Formats: sequence, structure tokens, C-alpha cells
Amino acid sequence: MIDTELYEAKTLYPFQESTVKTILEELEANGKNFNLLFQLPTGGGKTVIFSEITRRYIEKSKEKVLILTHRIELSVQTSRQLSAIGVNNKVINSEVKEIPDQDQYQCFIAMVETLNNRLNDDENFIQNIGLVIVDEAHYNSFRKIFQFYENANILGVTATPLSSNKALPLNDNYNKLIVGESISSLIEGGYLADADSYTYDVNLHGLKIGSNGDFTVSSSDVVYGNYFMQEKLLFAYEEVAVGNKTLIFNSGIDTSMRVEETFKKRGYKIRHLDSTFSDKDRKDVLRWFKVTPDAILTSVGILTTGFDEPTVNTIILNRATRSLTLYHQMIGRGSRKLPKKDRFKLIDLGNNVRRFGLWQDYINWQDAFRFPDRFLEARLSEVEDIEFEVEFEFPRGSEEVLDLSRLEAFNIKDVYYDCIDNGLKGKEAVDRSLENHFEVIRDAAEDYFHGLELMQLLKDHIEHRLKHYTKCITKSTPNYYKYIIDTYTRQLQQKLRAVLDDE
Repeated sequence: MIDTELYEAKTLYPFQESTVKTILEELEANGKNFNLLFQLPTGGGKTVIFSEITRRYIEKSKEKVLILTHRIELSVQTSRQLSAIGVNNKVINSEVKEIPDQDQYQCFIAMVETLNNRLNDDENFIQNIGLVIVDEAHYNSFRKIFQFYENANILGVTATPLSSNKALPLNDNYNKLIVGESISSLIEGGYLADADSYTYDVNLHGLKIGSNGDFTVSSSDVVYGNYFMQEKLLFAYEEVAVGNKTLIFNSGIDTSMRVEETFKKRGYKIRHLDSTFSDKDRKDVLRWFKVTPDAILTSVGILTTGFDEPTVNTIILNRATRSLTLYHQMIGRGSRKLPKKDRFKLIDLGNNVRRFGLWQDYINWQDAFRFPDRFLEARLSEVEDIEFEVEFEFPRGSEEVLDLSRLEAFNIKDVYYDCIDNGLKGKEAVDRSLENHFEVIRDAAEDYFHGLELMQLLKDHIEHRLKHYTKCITKSTPNYYKYIIDTYTRQLQQKLRAVLDDE
């Protein structure tokens, strides 16, 4: 039996009531075999809305409703909400092998993988389903269930109507999108807290894009796990968020554990959480986070959905992402409103605000639904150019051993176009860049081996500068970039050896 002690039936807000009526009318008007997608920002009350849709649909059609989730926490939350409004329901978890008493229930809530296994064994595992509701419908894993319910309506619900798999757009499975209230209108209506955004320029050189289209965990751990990024995170927290209950999102476990260590050394109350924790340990950490006023929780890939802690006052994105869905999910964890909380802070350490715009900005979700490729390309093609305009940040301490002003005064893009304007080959810009690096290292080096150490200190700067050069030329490939780096490095070593080897 599901515990309903913490859940009370909620009176729908006016916009929620209007949404429920609109969706039910749309389903009724279009009959069976019609699939509808509904978008509403995180914090707008999607669970409350589709629970009420469930209640009214059952009451009118006398058919049953199946609700699909991808996390057991979401299944339990949904079950409690349904019980609170009088809908007799059953959660189908891994322990449920058959349902001999299914006539006693009006609604079933199931995790997608568990239900898929049961339906493959018995396609009549659950009968008389008229409506299938898909929570977090942007996840592609739900598609495998649809074949079993071709004669039912499907209602997908999501904050971001973009498929988790770019090759399988949502408009393949949904006939129409209904767009709910925007983030800005929910803020103006007093339903969501507003975000004050603090952005810090970071050097993302070294990040690699994986097969899923986002930056890889391994490359993110390298970029965010180093001392300088840890210091930048600590600086941002101390500048903006000291004393606030803070949630830090990281890409990798190694980075998150290092964050915990860094903050503990400074005396802050912080704990780390990731998907490898047992249910008991996870509950212990979340309970500690809930009752500790100035707690900091550093996490990896576990609190973007199904987690609701309204007392969070600061969200820190200690990672970069190319996923608009993930961007909104992370920030949404801070948007829950309380009587004494109408604003929260967002600290961005991944150039994400540059990439996607402010969280509150208007987004044309109909365009995203109809033309997802065009919608995403318009954002992600711009990001590369934006990030190349970020000023390079030299490693801490470089200014004590090198004349950085001479390096900063050399702009390879300006030099390249100057060479072209004067009838010279563009490659001349690379030669002049090499001379610039050589002179700065030569003047600071005590001997050849010291020169090699200084060259290593400037490794990221050399790669950053040459990447700018490859953006200027039209026929650049990853192989050419690697070739030019290798050649540049070898020639710089040779020039240093020629003048420093005897010193």
C-alpha cells in the first residue's frame, strides 16, 4: 500500500485547470490512435496536471490509464499524487510478475524497462488501457512500449519536447504538441522563483563530443577536475553563494568527489552523491541536505529528474552541456517557490548561458517539435564561434615567469587577415605566432630544459591559438589541426634548442 501521508489533494491553479480541459478535449475530438505531446516547464506541476487528467479520463471513459516513468522515484511520487485524489492505482515494479487482481485498479504506474519485459512475455499483461501517459516523454526508451498500445491514446509530457536521440524525433510518434505556460509567465504569475544568473568565462578546450552529441564524461573530468577549475568553482561559490543551500551539478564522479574534498578543506558542509549509492545511502544524503540550512550537495546525473527540494537557493553548473533538455532540468531544481523564496541564484561555469540563452528566455517549442534538426543546429553551430571569443585564461602563476602581455597582444585572426590583405599566404600567420611564442619563452628561460617546461606551461595556449587559426581557413579538418599542432611543437622545440642548448 502506498503511503499518502505526505500527499494532499491539491487545488489546481487556473492555468492548470485550463490545461486539463484543453488536453481532454483534444483527445476526445481526435479519437483513438491520436498521440498528443504536452510541454510545461519544470515546476509548473506536470504531475498534478496529468494526475487530474487521469482521474477525469477514467471517470468519463470507464477505461484504465497506464502511466510510464523511467525512475522508481517518479513512479512512487505519481502513485501518491493519484491516491491523494482518489484514483486507485498500482505501481508495477520489478517484484510484480503478474496482476491477478488488476480489476481492483483504475490506473497502473510502471517503469518502462520493467513493463517492456512483462509485455514481451505476455502482451495482455495489463488490459483495458485507453490512455497511456508518458512522463519525461523526451526519453527515447518509451518508444518500445507504444507497439503494445496502438489502439490507445498516448499523452507525452515533458519540459523540453526534444528527443534524447536526435535521429528519432518526437514528431515521429506524436501528432501534435500543446505548449503550456512559459517560464517567464510562470514567474510573473508567482508560480516559479526567478533566477539571477552569474556567468564565469571558462576555457573549455579539451572537451570532446561523444556519440550522444554531448561532451564526454572523461574529457569533462579532465577539464573540470584540474586545480584551476576547482579554484574557480570555489571562488564563484564564495563570491555569490556562501550560506545558501547549494546544489552543484558535475559531469563525472571523479570531478564531484574532488569538489567535495576541496570544499571540505575550506570548512564547508558538503556531501557527494552519485548513481552508485545504495537507496539507503542516497536517502541519508538527501535527508541531511534537506535539514541542513547551508548544505552543499555535489552530484552527478541523479538529481535532474524526480528530485524536489524547494529550499535550494543556488544552482551551480560545474559542467558544460550541449543538451538544452539537461540545461533546463538542472536549473529547474532551483525554481521551486516558497513563501520567503521568490528568487534563486544560478552560477554557470560551463558557458551554458552563452550557448542556450537565459533560462527565462522565450523558446519556440513548436519550431523545436516540427523541425528539431534545424532548431538544434541554430543553437549548437553558434556555440563554437561564441566559445572561440572567450578570452584565454593562462594557468595561475604564469604571469610570474612569463611576459604574458606579449602573448596577449598577438591576435592570430588579425594577423591572418592582415597577411591575406597584403598578398601573403595565410600560413605566414602561423610562422609569426611561432616566433612570438619562441621569443617570450627564450627571454624567460634559464636553459633549454627550463624552456621546455615553459613551453609545456603554454601548451593549452598554443593549441587555443592554432584552433583560432583553423577557424580562419576554409579547408580545416581534425587531422590537419593535429598535424599543425605537431609541426608547430616540433619547430618550437628546435628553435629553443638552437639558442638555449649551450646555456
